[in-house]
Amino acid sequence: MESATQTFQHRSLSVKLWPPSHSTRVMLVERMTKNLITPSFFSRKYGLLSNEEAEEDAKKIEELAFAAADQHYKKEPDVKDGEIADKTTALHESVFDISGGRRAFIDAEEAEDLLKPLREPENSYTRICFSNRSFGLDAANVAAPILSSIKDQLTEVDLSDFIAGRSESEALEVMNIFSLALEGCHLRYLNLSNNALGEKGVRAFGALLKSQNNLEELYLMNDGISEEAARAVSELIPSTEKLKVLQFHNNMTGDEGAIAISEIVKCSHALEDFRCSSTRVGTDGGVALAEALKTCTHLKKLDLRDNMFGVEAGVALSKALSLFADLTELYLSYLNLEDEGAEALANVLKESAPSLEVLEMAGNDVTAKGAASLAACIASKQFLTKLNLSENELKDEGAILIGKALGEGHGQLNEVDMSTNAIRRAGARLLAQVVVTKPGFKLLHINGNFLSDEGIDEVKELFKSSPDMLGPLDENDPEGEDYEDEEEEEENADTENELESKLKDLKIEKGE
Repeated sequence: MESATQTFQHRSLSVKLWPPSHSTRVMLVERMTKNLITPSFFSRKYGLLSNEEAEEDAKKIEELAFAAADQHYKKEPDVKDGEIADKTTALHESVFDISGGRRAFIDAEEAEDLLKPLREPENSYTRICFSNRSFGLDAANVAAPILSSIKDQLTEVDLSDFIAGRSESEALEVMNIFSLALEGCHLRYLNLSNNALGEKGVRAFGALLKSQNNLEELYLMNDGISEEAARAVSELIPSTEKLKVLQFHNNMTGDEGAIAISEIVKCSHALEDFRCSSTRVGTDGGVALAEALKTCTHLKKLDLRDNMFGVEAGVALSKALSLFADLTELYLSYLNLEDEGAEALANVLKESAPSLEVLEMAGNDVTAKGAASLAACIASKQFLTKLNLSENELKDEGAILIGKALGEGHGQLNEVDMSTNAIRRAGARLLAQVVVTKPGFKLLHINGNFLSDEGIDEVKELFKSSPDMLGPLDENDPEGEDYEDEEEEEENADTENELESKLKDLKIEKGE
């Protein structure tokens, strides 16, 4: 095994980078053509090209790009054998990671052996990961002087899940040892997740946290971040002005804790990725976070799932959404938004975040009443790749509105989840008809609805050429139609015609 590793480290690698093959150039033209005929916010302003026009333009663009690249290639020396290998090796040698081994306690002897590469003079390690190994006091005392000797070169430290199974007193002492050893290092990335920190644990890392002025990424997931712990984090970190990623998933933060976190967010003007999901935050905390997020105008990803925001916090959040022009992923499932909160968010989102790719609003008690606003929003999001509206109460009327909204453009869509929405045959059929023709579409979830056996057969028939694109249907209730009044059943035949008139209003709103 050792000789194989040495062979890999010293073997030269020669790769032919230029010129690209004919098939590669053809594939590039095809991709550009597809992009040019896909509706976008540019096509809504300047019009859409025909397939022939797009193909002709794509060929011209590729030919010009090839000529320019070829000219540049002829002026520059070729890539030498081994150059790529040298760069790959250099990257490999900058990362020291012991997380891949068995999950177990580490004693002093094993720590000496595992950390030996870090003792080598003039090593180039800038990123270390001690995750998935449990350090006790003996092992921590071995690690401390080693870490202290290289702390000035470190930029990324991952200490997630590194005290598992230790008593509280030992764990706190280990965290304090690591904190003092790393105090003063200038990190861009710090991960302390999965350590059940609580306030005591946060303060045990006080020396390290107090010395961080340049953090760009901070992870405190599944750490027992209570109200007191959140306040400690806010108190200890001196500056978050460079912070781009902040994640607090799966903590017991609550409203008061969220208010403390909002103080951190408020000062994180460069924030691009914020996650505060499954943190027991209610209305007051949700409103505080929404207000703080107004300062984060560079936000690209927002995940607030599985909290108890309610309508008021949803409306407050909608006022911040208009500021996120670069937003690409939005996760707002299980927030008790109801129709009012969902409509407020959808109405604002319709006019902002033009490049949104992922939208999740599952489990919010949204009914057909709120579906019109959601549909108008979805119709404007031509770059959507994933839509999740499962576990709501959209029924056929809402499902058809959503399906119609997805029917125009949305060439990059690959997954739709409308499961558990009391949808019947008409809604399921239209959703299936819309997505089955999408290029690159991967999966439609419509399980847990009220599809009859005939409705299920009809949907399966639509996907007969691509059955893998249809999720399981085993939890649909074939008797679901029996729960409707006979009068409503008679009206089902007219449902799509009635919805067409609503869709016209939808299109008008979209074009304004």
